[in-house]
Amino acid sequence: MTDPAARTASIRHARHLRGTLRLPGDKSITHRALILAAIAEGESRIRDGSDGLDCNSTAGALAALGVRIERRGSAEGGRVDRLVRSPGRGGWSEPAGVLDAGNSGTTLRLLAGVLAGTPLRAVIDGDDSLRRRPVARIIEPLRRMGATVHARAADTLPPLTVEGRSPLEAIVHRPTVPSAQVKSAILLAGLSARGTVEVREAVATRDHTERMLRDRGVDVTSFEDGDWVVRMEGGATVQPRDERVPGDVSAAAFWLVAGAAHPDAELTLEGVGLNPTRRAVVELLRRMGAEIRVEPLATDASEPVGTLTVSSSRLRAIEVDAADVARAIDEIPALCLAAACAEGTTRIHGAGELRNKESDRIAGIADGLSALGARVAVEGDDLAIEGRAGVPGFGLVGAPVRTLGDHRLAMTFAVAGLLAEGETTLDDAASAAVSYPGFFRDLERVSA
Repeated sequence: MTDPAARTASIRHARHLRGTLRLPGDKSITHRALILAAIAEGESRIRDGSDGLDCNSTAGALAALGVRIERRGSAEGGRVDRLVRSPGRGGWSEPAGVLDAGNSGTTLRLLAGVLAGTPLRAVIDGDDSLRRRPVARIIEPLRRMGATVHARAADTLPPLTVEGRSPLEAIVHRPTVPSAQVKSAILLAGLSARGTVEVREAVATRDHTERMLRDRGVDVTSFEDGDWVVRMEGGATVQPRDERVPGDVSAAAFWLVAGAAHPDAELTLEGVGLNPTRRAVVELLRRMGAEIRVEPLATDASEPVGTLTVSSSRLRAIEVDAADVARAIDEIPALCLAAACAEGTTRIHGAGELRNKESDRIAGIADGLSALGARVAVEGDDLAIEGRAGVPGFGLVGAPVRTLGDHRLAMTFAVAGLLAEGETTLDDAASAAVSYPGFFRDLERVSA
């Protein structure tokens, strides 16, 4: 393999996969911990947070608003400790320049929600990929709450300009597409709202924001009433809190697929977050026949944590419906690779939201896996992947693969390289650092 720090990478078939890994801090939780620490007045400590580029974008944007964020100790394995000292949102300064969200849609959308309820004007922008991410779905509810929000291309694409006000008005919102980021943006705006804010989802999305708000003294309830309902009393004060971030289950997905698909593998992943709204990938892989042991760990944190051990398995095709996709949206690329190694044809339905990620992931998955010899068909927003269990290397043959600058595609195709015959070359391995800076070091470690 080439230098893991290089932009390109070459991966060869691994004879076996063995090892114990401690994954980077959960990206979703780290974003929220930074933002909530910045909203609160006082000092908060965030331990083992993600050191990926996306979370560093959130930290940089908050610093531009007047929040002091200090890195403590040396970052290791994609984890870093931070000390956050904030005057509270009421003491934020109007930024002198554009807030740079980099590649991070989470930074863009969650900050837009916070800023909507803050009497400041700010422009949030990012890289070329972020400028293709849709923002109309957050503009509409934030405007209904009373904020002034604009974007280019008839209010559909970044950069995003937010002129906040306080107080905002509470709303009931029914998202047309399940999105934890949209839900979180509304809840964060609702901290400055008069009345009760309610989000009604057809499918329950990840609930980190609700858990973390409750831990910081905010009255948030969740219940089922036809829809999945999240209700919060507006005008709440967020208290500072120390947070230990669990390992990222989305990062775990790549090793779960690698360990289950490879014919000679056993991998142990320590300290992984097992939030019920995030562990769908574990459930889907188990439905496919993956041998995954889960050992819960006792912890006083709001997020359940455990150790996952995966070993070589005989995978079989499954049907993945739109609700499954919504619950495992970030793990679908890795799941598609598992499907290519299974018996039968796996069908994934209603995956249109994948087109609005860092790349068009439906096209990227189909093109990349096809380049490696997998049999993938796309019809609208559905994928059909014909598995080739029993064929050497599952019919995968090393080849040059385009990652589209997308971290999850880069890691999916790197794992495919461990399974394929011959050598697989990625054009942009460095994109993995968006969420998993040490991914290629870990890949070398388990395949050595």
